Amino acid sequence: MMLIPTHRFRDIERKPEYLQPEKCVPPPHHGPVGTMWFIRDGCGIACAIVTWLLVLYAEFVVLLVMLIPSRDYVYSVINGIVFNLLAFLALASHCRAMLTDPGAVPKGNATKEFIESLQLKPGQVVYKCPKCCSIKPDRAHHCSVCKRCIRKMDHHCPWVNNCVGENNQKYFVLFTMYIALISLHALIMVGFHFLHCFEEDWTTYGLTREGTAEAQISLYEKKQPPKSSTECSSFSPPTTVILLILLCFEGLLFLIFTSVMFGTQVHSICTDETGIEQLKKEERRWAKKTKWMNMKAVFGHPFSLGWASPFATPDQGKADPYQYVV
Repeated sequence: MMLIPTHRFRDIERKPEYLQPEKCVPPPHHGPVGTMWFIRDGCGIACAIVTWLLVLYAEFVVLLVMLIPSRDYVYSVINGIVFNLLAFLALASHCRAMLTDPGAVPKGNATKEFIESLQLKPGQVVYKCPKCCSIKPDRAHHCSVCKRCIRKMDHHCPWVNNCVGENNQKYFVLFTMYIALISLHALIMVGFHFLHCFEEDWTTYGLTREGTAEAQISLYEKKQPPKSSTECSSFSPPTTVILLILLCFEGLLFLIFTSVMFGTQVHSICTDETGIEQLKKEERRWAKKTKWMNMKAVFGHPFSLGWASPFATPDQGKADPYQYVV
């Protein structure tokens, strides 16, 4: 009998008695249905906290350094609404990606009762994970951080402290998209702010710092402080420059990183190949669908504005049962 090429980390069991069900004991306690999914990983929790802190820092600089001190109220209101909306959607997508079960296979289900219920036929091939002792479907992989087998696992992302899999890939894609958008928006605002303040306000500040008599007299006659303290920022120009440079560095770094990740995820969805499958060049054993159908399989049927909402759970139809290679 010819062997079917498979992933080297998988145990191939050709007969039910070789599954050794006596070694698999289901967990003594099962959480109630609807229990929130959360991975207790120190590195992942730290990365998730850092992600939120970086977004909050961007909020601080955009609002208190650039928008609130500005006298152009229309500019401030429009940009404030757009930036805060994108930031809110980014953080909401982050929460959904982090707290959604990515598609974990029941742990310890390779028991005698479960194997008998499968009614395996002679020569039928199934996969058993020796690490979490579960009968896993096709295209599932074991994550050493989550300690579970994940259906259509793409990769484990520490920034969301979770695996990216069948059930939460939509939220991860939205997270990368909204982070890229707020990074681009912040960079554009920083550019306008530098141009406006350097040409008009910070020049006046420099003259007053040098003690130019004409500038001092002009400010005294007008009985108003330099524009740098009222229009450009509530902080001094040196402090403002440092805050803006840090925001610019953060925005540029995350714009590049999330844009690349967003493009990679969209490509994986369209080709219906996860990152692990592409990396390991696994043999394709599943039906090939159109790119549009693959997109709807992740974001939901039919196409709607819910695709862009982290609060809309995608309607993926009935989940496929465990798949076996015959």
